Amino acid sequence: MTATLTAHRQDGVEHPRSVERLVAGMATSDGAGVKLTRVLTQPLQRRLDPFLMLDAFGTDNPDDYIGGFPDHPHRGFETVTYMIAGRMRHRDSAGHEGLLQNGGVQWMTAGRGVIHSELPEQEEGRMEGFQLWLNLPARDKMSAPWYRDIQSAEIPEFTAPGLTVRVIAGESQGVSGAVQREATQPLYLDLHLAAGTRFAQPLPAEHNAFVYVYRGQVAVNATEVPAGRMAILRNEGDGVALQAGPDSRALLIAGRPLNEPIVQYGPFVMNTQQEIFQAVEDFRAGRFGA
Repeated sequence: MTATLTAHRQDGVEHPRSVERLVAGMATSDGAGVKLTRVLTQPLQRRLDPFLMLDAFGTDNPDDYIGGFPDHPHRGFETVTYMIAGRMRHRDSAGHEGLLQNGGVQWMTAGRGVIHSELPEQEEGRMEGFQLWLNLPARDKMSAPWYRDIQSAEIPEFTAPGLTVRVIAGESQGVSGAVQREATQPLYLDLHLAAGTRFAQPLPAEHNAFVYVYRGQVAVNATEVPAGRMAILRNEGDGVALQAGPDSRALLIAGRPLNEPIVQYGPFVMNTQQEIFQAVEDFRAGRFGA
């Protein structure tokens, strides 16, 4: 799904946001020893509300990913997994199953509780991608689990000279993304920029936003952001303006904050400590699932 845009339609941002700070992320492992970088960590949850976590993973060494993520629970938020390269099989206790592969997205609403696994379906080659955790408003935390596999060809794109933008969620330049959410209004763009290309995206003033560069180097309102860094944007201005140095790729993610309490215990994210106690009790009692 591709729309071709002329360069003038990329404008519309008169006062671009500046960079508040750059974040390098923290090397860690999760699941059965999968090596990754936790870019958006727990101390940043309030600042980047409604986003709870961003993990980036990328390796050619099977030992770094072969164990995958065996059965584990979630409650109270959504997971968005974007696969740049590789093959990962998803199965969950609500009866959903899908294959996540090159360029595809897996969007899962854990809601009141689900147990799922994400296991590689490859024994060699590159595994690369991202997992984003998106919070749910209090009213939706106990909703029924939901799941959607979005193949690469189903992700809307638009192009202009030197530019390809994959619109995973939200809307950009009149192109609606694969997923929309009313409460958090997430914007999730994957930007592919040739050297010297400029891209601008309007943003509501109250929305929190960040850019994560995973190839090359991008200038965000004159601040150079190298690969492997997240730029947290100040909540000032009417949007964001980026310009690529070398050929570059970056994620632009923004959303409307919920401004609700965040109480996290591992894979459970609720609004009160009592709700966390209940989540643990429900999981141990086998009440997660369909």
